[in-house]
Amino acid sequence: MKSTLKLSEQEALLAVRNRDSAYDGQFFFAVLTTGIYCRPSCSARAAKKENLRFFSDIEQAELAGFRACKRCRPEQVKSDRKNNDTMVLVARYIENNSDQKITLDGLAEQFKLSSAHLQKRFKATFGLSPREFHNGIKQHRFKALMRDGCSVTDALYSAGYGSSSRVYESSDKELGMTPGTYKSGGQGETMVYTCAHTRIGYLMLAATEKGVCFAMFDDEEQQLLTLLQQEFPAANLVKSSDGDQIDDWYREIERYLSAETTMPDIPLDLRGTTFQLRVWHFIQSVADGETVSYSEVANGIDNPAAFRAAATACGKNRIALLVPCHRVLRGDGSMGGYRWGVGLKRELLEMEAQIRAKGHQ
Repeated sequence: MKSTLKLSEQEALLAVRNRDSAYDGQFFFAVLTTGIYCRPSCSARAAKKENLRFFSDIEQAELAGFRACKRCRPEQVKSDRKNNDTMVLVARYIENNSDQKITLDGLAEQFKLSSAHLQKRFKATFGLSPREFHNGIKQHRFKALMRDGCSVTDALYSAGYGSSSRVYESSDKELGMTPGTYKSGGQGETMVYTCAHTRIGYLMLAATEKGVCFAMFDDEEQQLLTLLQQEFPAANLVKSSDGDQIDDWYREIERYLSAETTMPDIPLDLRGTTFQLRVWHFIQSVADGETVSYSEVANGIDNPAAFRAAATACGKNRIALLVPCHRVLRGDGSMGGYRWGVGLKRELLEMEAQIRAKGHQ
């Protein structure tokens, strides 16, 4: 295969084989037998390796005598980039005016676009609608104000909610608790926690009545307790005692970390935005020993363009062991990032492969 690429041919080939949209615009591939060039994400039937040619831009592909694919329309990549730049401006406008009433029609008029086009392009770019994005900004601002000591009422209206019912309608889904509870970092909630040293390091679990809400590693137990207190500064944190359910869960996790059994099915108390919850729920469906790419996660939640947002959601996961973000790789098959380092990510995947080979169910 001849190439004019800065990236390796192997990486380009993997991107084409995986139809990885993350590489769209970075390069184009052409097929000798058809005379057509495409984006890496093109859904056309895969060509043989020896018939592929790679180009860094469409001009080179066309100078070599190839014509644009009518299915993936690679010549529109620049237009797509321009659309994405416009959507970034829309997002910034929403963020800067989050305390105001913002409607889809008002945004469309502001940016001289049709409402339908703006809605479609914004969701394709960010993985959520302008309204969902606006609500997320308001939630973020609301949380910050509550942490700074504002009253619930002041925080509601300063964040841009038209009435108190609006935030209460979404709070359970997005915060996992009511605004009054969140104001003091979980005041009124009791969380039982336990911590011990595993072969990987110290692991701390914390759980509410719903399930585990915190599962993190560190080299020091005190660091983990500090992280838990920062996340839930006013919750009633109680160290586990003999007979508590959380200790049984801990023993199950230790068996998993010792490659004795598959990851245990433990109830979780997931707390995040609607988008984050969709990502985390999808990742929970990935079986032990299997992996997916960030693009596959985005496709799995019906937001193909949101692969970067999916990666960010993985990074925000505070239960990253039981919601197995270590099973998500880059489109080229490389490890990518991980909260506790690529070495541990690789170790967990190798361990799960061993468990699966043993035939554990």
